[in-house]
Amino acid sequence: MFLFDKTGTIEITESGTIMSEAAPLLFPNRPVSTRTPASAPVWMQELEERTEMAWTKVRSIGTQPRHHLSERATYVCTDVFKWVADLPANSIHAVVTDPPYGVIEYDEKNHAKLRKGRGGVWRIPPAFDGANRRPVPRFTVLSKQEILNLHGFFSSVAYALLRVLVPGGHVFVASNPLVSTMTFHAFMESGFEKRGEVIRLVQTLRGGDRPKGAEDDFTDVTVMPRSCWEPWGIFRKPFEGTVAENLRTWGAGGLSRISGDEPFKDVIQCSPTRGTEKQIAPHPSLKPQRFMRQVVRAALPLGIGILYDPFAGSGSTLAAAEFIGYKCLGTDSDKQYFQMVKRAFDPLSSLKLTSQK
Repeated sequence: MFLFDKTGTIEITESGTIMSEAAPLLFPNRPVSTRTPASAPVWMQELEERTEMAWTKVRSIGTQPRHHLSERATYVCTDVFKWVADLPANSIHAVVTDPPYGVIEYDEKNHAKLRKGRGGVWRIPPAFDGANRRPVPRFTVLSKQEILNLHGFFSSVAYALLRVLVPGGHVFVASNPLVSTMTFHAFMESGFEKRGEVIRLVQTLRGGDRPKGAEDDFTDVTVMPRSCWEPWGIFRKPFEGTVAENLRTWGAGGLSRISGDEPFKDVIQCSPTRGTEKQIAPHPSLKPQRFMRQVVRAALPLGIGILYDPFAGSGSTLAAAEFIGYKCLGTDSDKQYFQMVKRAFDPLSSLKLTSQK
C-alpha cells in the first residue's frame, strides 16, 4: 500500500498551542511520493497511469474560476451540478464531503444573515465560558416542503455522483442526527449501497437547553438531548465481480486499513475544531484535520485515485488529501470561501497534530 504524508511546517495541539517536541504525532511524516514504485504489479502501474491521465483532464474541465492549490489539489468556484455534469463517467474514485444540511441553509438571504451574525436559519448561540459558539442550523424551522426539498436535493447529488464515480467508489457524507435518516435514504434510493456509518464522537454545546424564556420554571427539563455524536454515511457504487478484481481494475471497492493489523473503524473520537484551525479557516462548518485525515485516508484503499468534495467550503477535505498525498478536487459556489481557501490551504495541510483526542 502506497500512502505518503506531506512534510508539515506547523506544530499545534488541538487547543491551538505549540506542541512539545516529545508529544506523539498523529500521522507522523513520511517521505513524499506521488508515483507508484516500478516494482509494483503491472496492474497497479497501469492504474496509476490511467489516474494521471484522468487527473490532467478533470482538473481542467470547464471555464469556471479555479485555484490550482498544488500539483495534487484543485478548487473550482462553481455549482456542483453544473460542474459534475461535464465530468466523464467513472472518473472519480471517492467522495468525502460535508454538505449543507438544509437547502435554505446556504441561500443568499440566510448566508448573508449568518455573516452578519443575525441568524436567519442559522442559530447564533451565546458565548459560553469565554468561548464563542459557532453558528448551527435551526433544523426545527424547516417546513414539510423544505424537508421534501432537502430529500430531493440529496437525491440529485447522489444521482450525479453515481455516474462519475468508478465502480466500487465510496462516498463519505456528513450529516446530523436530526436529518441523517432522510439524507442517507436518498443515497440508497439513488442506487448506492449503504456500507455503514462512521460515528464521530464529539462533545458539543448543541442541544441540552431548558425551555427558552422559562429556564427557572423548568430547571429539570431539557428540550432535546445534548449532541455528542455526528453520523457520516458510507456508501459504495455497485460493481460486478469480486472486490479483488475491482481493486485491480478501478482501485476501489474497499477502504484503506489503519495498519496491517488494524482495519479502518466506524467510531472516531474527535473534539470540535478549535484554536489555530478556526483562525486559519473561519468557516462555520469547519471539520478538524485530525478527523478529516482519517476519513480521507480510508477513502482510497490503494492510495491511488482522485478524491472529490462537491461542497468543499473551507477546503478541509483538500487540505487533508494534500497532507496524505492524494489527488483531490473541490467545488463550491461561495466566492468568499473560494478566496479563503487560497489563503488557508497551505497552513491547514501543513498542520502537525498530536495523538490527543
